[in-house]
Amino acid sequence: MTAPQTPSENQPPEEPHQPQAAPAEGSGATVEPGGAPEFARELREGVLIALAVAVSGVVLGVLWAWLAPRIPLIADTHNVYLKNTEGEEAIGADGTFALLAFGFGVVTAAVVFLVRRRGGIPLVVSLAVGGLLGAVLGWVTGMWLGPTPDVVAHAKQVGAGVVFDGPLRLQAKGALLAWPIAAMLTQIVLTGLFGPRDPELDGPVVPDWSGHHQPPVG
Repeated sequence: MTAPQTPSENQPPEEPHQPQAAPAEGSGATVEPGGAPEFARELREGVLIALAVAVSGVVLGVLWAWLAPRIPLIADTHNVYLKNTEGEEAIGADGTFALLAFGFGVVTAAVVFLVRRRGGIPLVVSLAVGGLLGAVLGWVTGMWLGPTPDVVAHAKQVGAGVVFDGPLRLQAKGALLAWPIAAMLTQIVLTGLFGPRDPELDGPVVPDWSGHHQPPVG
């Protein structure tokens, strides 16, 4: 008769424990919970996009100072008056700025979409913030490039009875929102039409209610 084997004799020999290898230094692999590297990358790209869009506001200001209608003024020895009391030059200046800002919003959003080929909330926010900053920068640049805001000194310089151009001003401050609104709408439309699509399943998904889950083959 043979002695019964103990349970430890029936088990295969245990393999020595192998510690997990740590990522090598300089490999670029980082382990951070919550997708922190991806969020940091999107944040950096968003800041760069907002700055690039805002800087283009200088071009908006140049075009506005060039295309906006002038407000003719005339002075006598005591006061300065509008040459055309029913003129619509001030409204035309606001409309010109709004149209240019809207066009800049569409163009900047289209360029960013062509470069990135994807959407997302951070990208939309970057376009909105950059568009608002660009509109403000364009407004300030246009006024700086336009006629001097010192109307009295300008009237004394040209003399009494001589028509001169009044300062370029933006009466309707709501026109500053034309750029960010146009940029957000354009980005959303382009993402919906040409953005990446989720992969479609070949057939209908039937849930498994049996409670048995077979391991994958291979």
